[in-house]
Amino acid sequence: MPVATAHSVALRGAVGHVVPIQADVSPGQVGTTWTGRVDTSVNEAQHRCRMAIINSGLPWPATKRITVLFAPADLRKHGTHYDLGAAIAIVAAAGSPLPENLAGCLFIGELALDGALRPVASVLPMVLAAREQGFHTVFVPEPQAAEAAMVPGVSVFGMRSLAQVHAVLAGDEVPDAAPVAAAGPSSLLSWRGSARHEEVDLGDLLGMADARYALEVAAAGGHHLLLEGPKGSGKTSLAERVPTILPDLTAEESLELTAIHSLAGVLDASRGLITRPPYSAPHHDASKASIVGGGSGQVRPGELSRAHAGVLFLDEFPLFRRDVIEALREPLESGEITVSRTDEQVTLPARGMVVLAANPCPCGDFVENALANRCRCRETVRRDYRARVTGPVADRLDITRHVAALTPHERLDRFAVIETSAVVRARVAAARARQAARYETRAWRLNAQVPSVALRDEWPLSEQGRDVVEEAVRLGRLTSRGAVRVHRLAWTVLDLRRRDDPPGEERPGAPEVSVALRLRSGEPLEAATVAAVAG
Repeated sequence: MPVATAHSVALRGAVGHVVPIQADVSPGQVGTTWTGRVDTSVNEAQHRCRMAIINSGLPWPATKRITVLFAPADLRKHGTHYDLGAAIAIVAAAGSPLPENLAGCLFIGELALDGALRPVASVLPMVLAAREQGFHTVFVPEPQAAEAAMVPGVSVFGMRSLAQVHAVLAGDEVPDAAPVAAAGPSSLLSWRGSARHEEVDLGDLLGMADARYALEVAAAGGHHLLLEGPKGSGKTSLAERVPTILPDLTAEESLELTAIHSLAGVLDASRGLITRPPYSAPHHDASKASIVGGGSGQVRPGELSRAHAGVLFLDEFPLFRRDVIEALREPLESGEITVSRTDEQVTLPARGMVVLAANPCPCGDFVENALANRCRCRETVRRDYRARVTGPVADRLDITRHVAALTPHERLDRFAVIETSAVVRARVAAARARQAARYETRAWRLNAQVPSVALRDEWPLSEQGRDVVEEAVRLGRLTSRGAVRVHRLAWTVLDLRRRDDPPGEERPGAPEVSVALRLRSGEPLEAATVAAVAG
């Protein structure tokens, strides 16, 4: 049969498209033509495939014209993972009895000149995309079989060479082949800083009851948070402990996040699925592409997407570049980030908590108390520094907290109630369970993700709660966007109420809305009010 078809996958961000690879072997001027909007990396594969087929002892139609089409023709193809599919299609078209065995099979892998398979990046999202489009058998390089097998309902063949793949498809005895080396360089250095948040606990901190409660609300509903205060007041310590009060990822979140890390090329497949919420804290000198995603060739996820379902902490936020600050508008609002290139536009998920920390001035010493103020910055300098957190960005933040340094009384209070991360995490998990039940049939999971229209029509505030919000809007304390975020916060405050009964028809009232409004505006919380809404 002169025409045969194999299948592989093209990725555009986190979206995968199955690519039929058609090979035609027919009489004509001897040569090889690859078409279908392929870039240099794919076009070079014709040389790798020819030598891999010959050195594997398979038929190469040296006296025929070979045409390989990567469909659809309007979808850009790049990468080396098409090698295996192209080689199989050529071998089948050249006369091997394989065409009837290719339907439903997906081929991923780069070929060496001797026919050996080499690992490629982004295997997990490719297999996910293939399964969604009806493919249930995949052939991948041996070291990536475990990664591909993370996708349920798919039969995975981890192979070492082209000859082995051909033998499996033809039903022949599988020949021996040398083991395939794992992809990526090995780490020569290690340090504890990258995982230090695993060793901290909320019980390590003294005082800061106001900020602790704000952290709990933010974690329970997935809300974005801004921590302001002088240097040394504990902003970074609070932010580093947010992951410790988050529950384990759900099965869906785990698979999504693992696929994103595979797409970014940072997945360690030997550890299996990622089950704990990620934590990322890039330096303030990070580029826009490293935060939101980008890069030449294939667009790679940035820190925003790699912190999906976890925490992205931006310390010293006013020191970040202006383009980075402004680029946060879209993900803070929609939970997605769209990266546009001349010939490509990809959308990446970014539904993680964004925690920002900012000093009140460049020196970090300014406090409102004139007696304790040691700041030497001029007022114009302080004003310009604060203005770097622009109004549109600040309006997209759910919670603002002013963190003050501990007083001597708080440091020496032997009767203070100190809760560990495990205690708070249990309450957060219970609140998230209530949200999961409420939004069971919806595309969102947490209160922070609920569209405003759905809030208004299906989960409105009580009449008293609505009056509090409308009064704040009338007085100019809230914008329309701010009112929606207070509405979401009020639901989270209600979900955190310590109760054993299942979620019912109760709606957030004036007490919950008042707490939400203070969380939103940065006003100090009143202990009695918090105690009342906590039940």
